[in-house]
Amino acid sequence: MERSLGYFTDEELSCSCCGRNEFNPQFLILLNAIREACGPLPVSSGYRCPNHPIEAKKTNGPGEHSTGLAVDIAVSGYRAHRLIEVAVQFGIPRIGVNQKGSQRFIHLGINEDFPNPTIWSY
Repeated sequence: MERSLGYFTDEELSCSCCGRNEFNPQFLILLNAIREACGPLPVSSGYRCPNHPIEAKKTNGPGEHSTGLAVDIAVSGYRAHRLIEVAVQFGIPRIGVNQKGSQRFIHLGINEDFPNPTIWSY
């Protein structure tokens, strides 16, 4: 039986290297509410297993994506601004901003084991 993911697909929330999906169901509910307010949110990175190349190269061990409590949304310009505005309204405590180059995205995270509230740029 397939679980309901609302506006998102299992494929876009799963690890791109192994296919596992340990995306947190409570975070998914919150993400769907944010999507309701913002319109389409193209996921560029959802859950990443600890062996995912991005996670494996981190010197302090796997990051927030490996907890299932973070997502990167491929938006820029006005849509990035709107997403940040709505994310703050919904209480998202961790926001990363990458708005340079061709791979622009906004990171949203809710893991309380990482510093928060915080905002950073890549």
